[in-house]
Amino acid sequence: SPVDRMPLLEIIRAKTTSDACLASAMDLAKRLRKTPIVVNDSRGFYTSRVFSTYVNEGLSMLLEGVDPALIENAGRLAGMPVGPLVLADEVSLDLMWHVREQARADLGAGYRPNATDAALHIMIDQAGRHGKKTRRGFYDYPEGAKKRLWPELTKWFPVCANQPEAAGLVVRFRYVQALETIRCMEEGVVRDRRDADVGSVLGWGFCPALGGTIGYIETVGKDRFIQECERLEKAHGERFSAPQRLRSMAFS
Repeated sequence: SPVDRMPLLEIIRAKTTSDACLASAMDLAKRLRKTPIVVNDSRGFYTSRVFSTYVNEGLSMLLEGVDPALIENAGRLAGMPVGPLVLADEVSLDLMWHVREQARADLGAGYRPNATDAALHIMIDQAGRHGKKTRRGFYDYPEGAKKRLWPELTKWFPVCANQPEAAGLVVRFRYVQALETIRCMEEGVVRDRRDADVGSVLGWGFCPALGGTIGYIETVGKDRFIQECERLEKAHGERFSAPQRLRSMAFS
């Protein structure tokens, strides 16, 4: 966002979408001078679903005691346009909360809380911070001055004495997005790996130099990527588990 600057058009194909309707949507994309990808109907579709893993990973780090400035810098080092905390502020924290409340209502017992739930509870319910629109989020937005990380943020999210290397955080940011892309392919949300790569670069700003989320796995190499997933899963949880689809995929 904003829409006029967004180069991607994500076309959602539902079960009853005809080929003629899809062709009309592709034609509209051309007339709008957008680059289209076609994905199947699913919660969060493709770009929003994978994009949210970047923010969630940043909030996971915050809850772990990683310094907020280090989190933001690592996000930029990973090739993302902005850090995950300022991105959450831009989206607005209460909007993120409403989205999760709707998901909880829709999924019932199948809903799995994560770091985003815990961090938003602290920020909204306890600290009364709602994001950039109220000038009070993970950052302060003073009138006529540059934004800055909220000075009291570390009181709500205590910082550990021993901080991780930025390189390790970069790996987490990139891997969590690449793995969610594979899950989208496994579930049939995305069928073409070219759509996955184009969508990741143009849709939410995954590092273009890495060729997109699937291109990143190809660059790392599947075997090495899976080995790193196993290490990350042991250290940080099942969100880093390598899906069966990844293990069976053929890469050039």
